[in-house]
Amino acid sequence: MGAGCPAPADKVAPMTKWEYSTVPLLVHATKQILDTWGEDGWELVQVVPGPNNPEQLVAYLKRPKA
Repeated sequence: MGAGCPAPADKVAPMTKWEYSTVPLLVHATKQILDTWGEDGWELVQVVPGPNNPEQLVAYLKRPKA
């Protein structure tokens, strides 16, 4: 099989299903908050300004569904 050819149907890995969470970040405790969520298997995807207050940061996290 050449590069770029699709794998046979019996060799395709199952697609990962994800769950997501949004978490407000407190500037003085950002590392602690992210470390806590990371210990529970959550991966940081992005940090964005909050919708109502741009100075309030919101973290978007994901982890594989159990």
